[in-house]
Amino acid sequence: MTAAVIEGRGVVKTYRMGDSLVEALRGVDLTVYQGEYVAIMGPSGSGKSTLMHIIGCLDRPTGGVLRIEGVDTRSLRDNALAQLRNRAIGFVFQDFNLLPRLTIEENVEIPLVYAGIPARRRKQLAREMLEKVGLAERLGHKPTELSGGQRQRVAIARALVNNPAIILADEPTGNLDSKTGAEIRAIFTELNQAGNTIVLVTHEREVALDAQRIIHLRDGLVSEVEVIRDDLARGL
Repeated sequence: MTAAVIEGRGVVKTYRMGDSLVEALRGVDLTVYQGEYVAIMGPSGSGKSTLMHIIGCLDRPTGGVLRIEGVDTRSLRDNALAQLRNRAIGFVFQDFNLLPRLTIEENVEIPLVYAGIPARRRKQLAREMLEKVGLAERLGHKPTELSGGQRQRVAIARALVNNPAIILADEPTGNLDSKTGAEIRAIFTELNQAGNTIVLVTHEREVALDAQRIIHLRDGLVSEVEVIRDDLARGL
């Protein structure tokens, strides 16, 4: 049986705003299996970005249980949570989050620096990943010298370089034109076909339809789970 890499049970996230409590998530149940491609959709304020931050171990739930690769994140101190995040999760953001003073090769190396990988090995892995996304000839370029699509390819290479169990993508085509967005979508599809687990937040249904399942959020709860491809979806 395929293993679950993400398991959320009754996930709650509450924020205090002045004298009020805001319930961003009100008891979300979620399972993502190894090798799946899952999209998360919902209107503004539905909780999708909050859920992404919690799945990515960038924030902790107020209540409920979140397991990443079987590890109960409630039991982890901040350092251990950061180690799990760096080892198991690769991030791709809408605004790329690249450091402008570094070359693209150095940007891709960043997760490997945190993982304690020796410099020579870091360069080798970074170059392999940049070659994989079609940027082998741009190693010494700075992000500002690249197009938006090329910068997103760098971000994808950085997300992949640690060979994470999960790739989290937050509106990865949001800042791109339709042609470039289609190219980035094709990369995600190829990555999933190669066995990578992908969880993608998007407000664009066309993008979400690349996934095997779409999880719809509304008012901090899962309102619907839409199966796109029966032969590949694992179910909840």
